[in-house]
Amino acid sequence: MKRVLIISTGGTIASIKTENGLVPGISSTQLLEYLNIKLEGVEIDTLDLLNIDSTDIRVENWILIAKTIEKHYENYDGFVVTHGTDTLAYTAAALSYLIQNSRKPIVITGAQKSISNEITDAKMNLVNSITYASSEKSNNVVIVFNGKVIAGTRGRKEKTKSYDAFSSLNYPVLATIQDNKIIRFIQNEEKQNRPDFYFDLNNSVFLLKLIPTIEGDILDFIFEHYTCIIIESYGVGGIPKHIFDKFIKLSKKYSGNKIIVITTQVPMEGSDLMVYEVGQRLKGELSILESFDMTIEATVVKLMWAMAEGKGDYTKFKELFNRQINYDTLYDI
Repeated sequence: MKRVLIISTGGTIASIKTENGLVPGISSTQLLEYLNIKLEGVEIDTLDLLNIDSTDIRVENWILIAKTIEKHYENYDGFVVTHGTDTLAYTAAALSYLIQNSRKPIVITGAQKSISNEITDAKMNLVNSITYASSEKSNNVVIVFNGKVIAGTRGRKEKTKSYDAFSSLNYPVLATIQDNKIIRFIQNEEKQNRPDFYFDLNNSVFLLKLIPTIEGDILDFIFEHYTCIIIESYGVGGIPKHIFDKFIKLSKKYSGNKIIVITTQVPMEGSDLMVYEVGQRLKGELSILESFDMTIEATVVKLMWAMAEGKGDYTKFKELFNRQINYDTLYDI
């Protein structure tokens, strides 16, 4: 008999209708009751941890989820975290860095329609998640949604209403689930007896999305208040000429105290600063990092984790950021 713990955090899957719109209001026990089925060979327990719209997710919530899984880790064969879809990819990435090398599966799932709806994707997603979490061949942090199993660092919500809301960016899906059967495309690696748990994230991270009308004045505030600055650039990456001098000046003013990372607004294929002059001139002036093929969600949270673990040692921080974790990058940096 496999034991699975369902940890509820709120979100659309657990929402009820009110005169002011949908709000979380269905408990984890009720989620299970709505399924109205019994999965053979699986014993399921439930835990209500949070009851929030995922818009309100915070760093302390991620750490709470990780601590809860650590507390119950030896008592269960797998875990299912039900979550709102809007920030689900961020939470999946966060848990990928807070709980590394787990021999047991930690599944993040949600729904586009409440489980109380007559027509809903919630029941399928929850059943598939339990199926995956109770399998001996499953491990590590994953997203299970619309029949797809996605590495926790590779998920991205790309549709606001459709059931096939999540895609795996720059990496194949790990598996699909059909009729309670798991079809695996990538075989999971053997994991150690107990995962590495981390409970500290440095959230001094700012993500600046470039647009053609951006002016350099905003850079003063960002450099003054944040340790790590991610530039969500165009294409393979670069800084526009009209803010380049200001950016370089501030980077050198705060030299040694700031971390600059270039990523891209384009979902697929990643950054590469060496392609164009606008990227090469930036790399020639500064010690700068790239996210390459990592998702924005993974980049943001990995930086938080690496800064917390690096504790001011840039060499250690850089090694941590460049380390491949839960399929988050294909680059051998």
